[in-house]
Amino acid sequence: MGKMKKFLSDNYTMLCDFYELTMGNGYYQCGNSDKVLYFDLFFRSIPDGGGFAIAAGLDQVIDYIENLHFDEDDIQYLRSRNQFSEEFLEYLANFKFTGDIYAVPEGTPVFPNEPLMTVRAPAVEAQFIETFLLLTINHQSLIATKSSRIVRAAKGRPVSEFGSRRAQGTAAAIYGARASYIAGCAGTACTIADELFGVPAGGTMAHSWVQLFDSEFEAFDTYCSIYPDNPTLLVDTYNVLKKGVPNAIAAFKKHGITKCAVRLDSGDITYLTKKVRKMLDDAGMTECKIVVSNSLDEYIIRELLHQGAVIDSFGVGERLVTSKSEPVFGGVYKLVAVEEKDGSITPKIKISENPQKITNPHFKKVYRLYDKETGKAEADYLCVYDESVNDNEPLTIFDPVHTWKEKTFTNYRAEELLKPIFISGKLVYPRYTVKEIRDFCAEQINTLWDEVTRFENPHDYYVDLSKKLWDIKHDLLKGK
Repeated sequence: MGKMKKFLSDNYTMLCDFYELTMGNGYYQCGNSDKVLYFDLFFRSIPDGGGFAIAAGLDQVIDYIENLHFDEDDIQYLRSRNQFSEEFLEYLANFKFTGDIYAVPEGTPVFPNEPLMTVRAPAVEAQFIETFLLLTINHQSLIATKSSRIVRAAKGRPVSEFGSRRAQGTAAAIYGARASYIAGCAGTACTIADELFGVPAGGTMAHSWVQLFDSEFEAFDTYCSIYPDNPTLLVDTYNVLKKGVPNAIAAFKKHGITKCAVRLDSGDITYLTKKVRKMLDDAGMTECKIVVSNSLDEYIIRELLHQGAVIDSFGVGERLVTSKSEPVFGGVYKLVAVEEKDGSITPKIKISENPQKITNPHFKKVYRLYDKETGKAEADYLCVYDESVNDNEPLTIFDPVHTWKEKTFTNYRAEELLKPIFISGKLVYPRYTVKEIRDFCAEQINTLWDEVTRFENPHDYYVDLSKKLWDIKHDLLKGK
């Protein structure tokens, strides 16, 4: 517990883009430091051309906000840059977050152009936290999204995350393991992820264990004597079919072990697993499982199973923990509104030559609409903060681009997705275990239609705007 507290109490206040500080000083100097701003954190496209993404990383944002402060060394460093007023440095010395944060719960399936998080806070505070929020939500949402694809490709077979040694740094390994578990991985090879978060860690041996002994059988025999409870033996150090599997069978039988596994980490996996399965069964080792690894991803796993490979579980490393096929999530943090002195809220919009980069303005609510009969999610509905959805009344939504396309819901349930996390700087959201988040994620994915979850050409899940929000957006685009 002490180590967890130490690890999680690291102060990342200075992990920010320098412009957050220069802008903050500017806000302070021109008298706008207390002006309340609204920012949305959202993303524009789903990695790997998928049908949905998975939000993750909120718990680390909570830790960051609760530990947010500048220590004396930070202030001295900033003073040495000769770019910041003494008044601003004094302000930073007493800095703490006093605003509001709303976010979708971790494990929630999410879609482009809808807020995963909304921040309402004084200008300096809202601006300053941008970098950490983005790097945390971007990274864990990316790995959770990739992991979900791999887990779904495995068709119910356990997938373990094996990627620490190929991750881009310490935090990426630890939080990558966390995100993968949220998305459905059965466990990890990363020991500290188990110690800190309860992500089940497991592992058996490397090729070096086998190489150390005078014979492969001696290596297996010794391992089984030390770990007789469900041992897994790595059988491809020398020759899988001629040596590895026969030696493994001999070691298992010597110790009377029936609950066990063999692991393949190279070669033609489809061919080998078929042969290995027959050898095990012929030897009466019908309970022995086959585990495979070796640069796997969702497409390779799917193809292996399509070819009839006989596999009980997978270990997936670098292509999961780095999301190798698309290693950037692409979340952004944009100003959407300003609160005036009288309490009214003025919407703001970012206009771009690229239509995809035009933002949805205003302080918003996000509703998910579920069909009551099927329980499936049908669409997400963005509206202005002062609007609400009464799911006892019909609701007509329309495509925000092709506005003539309409759909009316009658037998539906509306759930507001953005939950209050911090209000006036105080945490109001319960802290969930990673196992609880994992269970929630599985439940939420089950609310999506198969057409949304498929890998190729998934159905476009609708994220529509209320008529009021659509009108506000287009008035701003027209310069009204």
